Parts: sequence; C-alpha cells; structure tokens
Amino acid sequence: MKRVMILFIFLVLTACAENEEPVESAETVELTVSAAASLKDAMDVIADKYEEENQNITLQINYGGSGSLQQQISQGAPADLFFSAAEDKFDLLVEERNIEEEDGIDLLGNELVLIAPTDGAEEMEGFQELINENVDKISIGTPETVPAGAYAIESFEAMGIWNDIESKVVYAKDVRQVLSYVETGNVSAGVVYKTDALISDEVAIVETADPKTHTPIIYPLGVIKDSKHYEEAQDFYQFLQSEDALKVFRDYGFTAE
Repeated sequence: MKRVMILFIFLVLTACAENEEPVESAETVELTVSAAASLKDAMDVIADKYEEENQNITLQINYGGSGSLQQQISQGAPADLFFSAAEDKFDLLVEERNIEEEDGIDLLGNELVLIAPTDGAEEMEGFQELINENVDKISIGTPETVPAGAYAIESFEAMGIWNDIESKVVYAKDVRQVLSYVETGNVSAGVVYKTDALISDEVAIVETADPKTHTPIIYPLGVIKDSKHYEEAQDFYQFLQSEDALKVFRDYGFTAE
C-alpha cells in the first residue's frame, strides 16, 4: 500500500510539472533611432549605457543628414525615434502626424564653426578670409538635407560673402563628410558644428559664427507615432532627457538645459 501511495504521488507531481508553462525570458526588442550625424559620438556612448541597463533592448541607430532621415520616415521607412539637428525637418513629421506634439521635445543646442586643417589653421583668421584666392575649396553640407549646410549659407549671406565664395563650395552628404574633407586636406576649410570639430585632432576651429547670423541650432527629439515598440521607445525617449544622458551630451560640446 505504501508503495502504491508513493507511486501515486510521483505520478501526480510529474503530471503537474509537465503542465506547467515554461518561464519565458523578456522579449528582445530592437529600437531603430534615426539621428543626425553630428550626434554620433555622444549617442554611441549613451546607447551603450542604456543597453547595459536594459538587457532586452537593442538600439539600431541610423545616422545621417536630418533632411534625408526625415524623408525616409515620411516615405514609410521603419523608425521608432527621430533625433533631428533642425526644427523644420522635425516639424514636417509633426505636420504629417508621424510624431505627436506631446511626444516631442527640443532637447539640445549647438554652435556653428569654421574649421581648417590643423597645420594650416594659423594662416586663416576667420570667415571673411574665405573670399581670398588662397582659399580654393570650402565644404558645407548639402543645404536641402543637411541643416548645418543651410545654417552655413544663412551665415555667409548675413556676412555678405556668399556671392564671393559660392563657386568654391564643395557639398557633402552630412557634417561628418565635411569634417573628413577638411581632415584630409581635400578642402581649405569647412563649416560644421562645434561638437564635430571637438572630436578631431586634425582640424582646428578658426572662428565661431555669430548666432545672430543663422537660425537657432536646436535638436528636437520625438517618438514615431506608429512605432511597433511604442512603450520601449518612450522609455528611451525619457532616458535621453535624463541627467545622465544630458551630461554625456554636454561633455561632447552640446548645450542642454
């Protein structure tokens, strides 16, 4: 009888174990972030920190010119967040209802600077010198898709030198390509954000553009309305506004409230 009872209990426990649902691990979620190229160095640091604290999240960051990224999202490219280097590109997505107003914030600021190769920077004094014959090529971002390029032209026009230098301009797909052209000496000078200039030992800042000569440089951040991982996107959106993240941005030269 005792053996029968033991066998019965064993069978009951075995049946219960077989009917138990397996414990599922947290689902891995990949978030796609479309971010301005000028954010790359700071965002890479922040992304590593966030992934370390959130093991179930993988961040896929697509860097490029804000205008190009905006066009991709408008045309249906998958994205969960958009981090722009210009308000007008961001506002287009808000107008299209790709981003709800309450899911967006103006997060960062930046400055526009004239740069030259380190070994030749001492020979250049500022923007006005760009009209001289010894400056043969000047690189800026393509203004239609790269906000820094549009800001640069605004400044050139405000300084009264655009007509004199337009023929010298070499357009680039984003600010990092401008930086590369200057680093390699393919151009005499370029206009980028201060944050881009600070990451390179091969270029020097010649002059900072007067903020009054161009549209304020503001970086809006927002969650895409139709994100397939809206809650997770909202969490990263909030993390980017945290003091830990803002400190990283400031360390890389951005301004933040």
